Amino acid sequence: MFCNQCEQTAKGVGCSIVGVCGKNEEVADLQDLLIHALQGLALYAHEGRKLGLVDDATDLFTMEAIFSTLTNVDFDADRFVVLINRAVELREAMNAKVAAAGGKTDFDQAPAHFIPAGSTADLVAQGQALNLIENLDSDSNIRSLKQTLLYGLKGIAAYADHAAILGQKDPAIAAFCYEALTVLLASGLTVEQCVPVAMKAGAINLRAMELLDAGNTGTYGHPVPTSVPLGHRKNKCILISGHDLHDLELLLKQSEGKGVDIYTHGEMLPCHGYPELKKYAHFYGHYGTAWQNQQKEFPQFPGPILFTTNCIQKPRDDYKDRVFTTGLVGWPGVKHISDKDFSAVIDMALAMDGFTDEVDNGSVMVGFARNAVLGVAGKVIEAVKSKAIRHFFLVGGCDGAKPGRDYFTKFVEQVPKDCVVLTLACGKFRFFDQNLGDIGGIPRLLDVGQCNDSYSAIQIAVTLAKAFECEVNDLPLSMIISWYEQKAVAVLLTLLYLGIKDIRLGPSLPAFISPDVLQFLVDTFAIKPVADTPEEDLQSILG
Repeated sequence: MFCNQCEQTAKGVGCSIVGVCGKNEEVADLQDLLIHALQGLALYAHEGRKLGLVDDATDLFTMEAIFSTLTNVDFDADRFVVLINRAVELREAMNAKVAAAGGKTDFDQAPAHFIPAGSTADLVAQGQALNLIENLDSDSNIRSLKQTLLYGLKGIAAYADHAAILGQKDPAIAAFCYEALTVLLASGLTVEQCVPVAMKAGAINLRAMELLDAGNTGTYGHPVPTSVPLGHRKNKCILISGHDLHDLELLLKQSEGKGVDIYTHGEMLPCHGYPELKKYAHFYGHYGTAWQNQQKEFPQFPGPILFTTNCIQKPRDDYKDRVFTTGLVGWPGVKHISDKDFSAVIDMALAMDGFTDEVDNGSVMVGFARNAVLGVAGKVIEAVKSKAIRHFFLVGGCDGAKPGRDYFTKFVEQVPKDCVVLTLACGKFRFFDQNLGDIGGIPRLLDVGQCNDSYSAIQIAVTLAKAFECEVNDLPLSMIISWYEQKAVAVLLTLLYLGIKDIRLGPSLPAFISPDVLQFLVDTFAIKPVADTPEEDLQSILG
């Protein structure tokens, strides 16, 4: 195996024996083989698009399959065997449709003719023989750009899949997925040819996040500022982690009136701000702090745990027996709920002790998405004009266990009192419970939401730029971004597509970015790594 798609990759180079995330060699090779099979499907689907051939089921499968290869989603080898064979079935069906319509079908690339082996062991051998990443291109810079495209594509697929669950679709997204997969097969490309495709990925991801935002707010209402308890109360309990609002809604509906409290973890925290979710009286509070403590926190939670999307390394044995997964998430030996019937989770919660006391650990505020912030835009603009607010810092992105992430905590702690911090995604759990006070009634720490709520942050910035009659890059706004997995890559491509400059990225730069590509990013977008200390970056930004 070789995998360098996440920030924690071994020695900052790549995982070659077992993933730092816990992914084993068997799963890694099967994931590579799935991408290979999807490339074969993409050749025919991309050709089919030229002929007006669109199949919604194939599009949805493609995005789900790509999403399943994202870090910390699916560790179950058996499920990848099914996906690989299904991709080939759909490829042959699309081949027949394209041929009937008079389109091109004589592709000579290997994925167009790939035949899956009959056993899991032989499929793993096929995946290993691909040497997928190394064989993307012999030129290190083109390979770097293709990897950036591939990893960004995985993030796009994740957002598009979430949006589709809520009924929000755009055929242009699936069309780009096919286009990107075929670009990865192309040989002889130049940097000048690769960069526009990466920028297009940023544009497509913006559309995917827009659709997901529409799905979330259209279904559950626009988030409103809400105080969320960090302690617990005496009652039976269930912990839900991940990102999927629809799964949370189903759990709330099915557990209503059963005497069970629902606690969120990780990126589910912002869900407390949605009116159609917060109306449930048993939707109580948030449990847990930073990503690196998850494996310590979960054994202490006195109830079952439901994982909805990528959110954690595979569970330890000391609490594995009370873990459930749903959607694309899967680990060997962990109970998977495929039909969205969460009665087994609820029954387990009722059978366990739950919380036997009441503890007050304070609370945090959520719900400062674009509607809430822009609702007081006049007040914010006046505070900036009067110099009451000197600067905005977007300190957000992913969390992880790798050393160096305390930089973001220290950064927020040292932000001057006349500055406001906006945050989103799981990176906020380094500092989400800090009391930074307010500036004229405007909280100095504003939780914009989940990672996909980068769309909200972008809309806030665009609206403020219009109000000040300037470009976003001219605003008193700096982006301090932490990254971990491929959704962060997709968001970064979106920011670059929008022309956002001076982004500080950390705690380390992507291992798949070659020195020449990094220099291109520095020269074109002034992107830079976070400094060794927050003091250096604050001094550079504020003077």
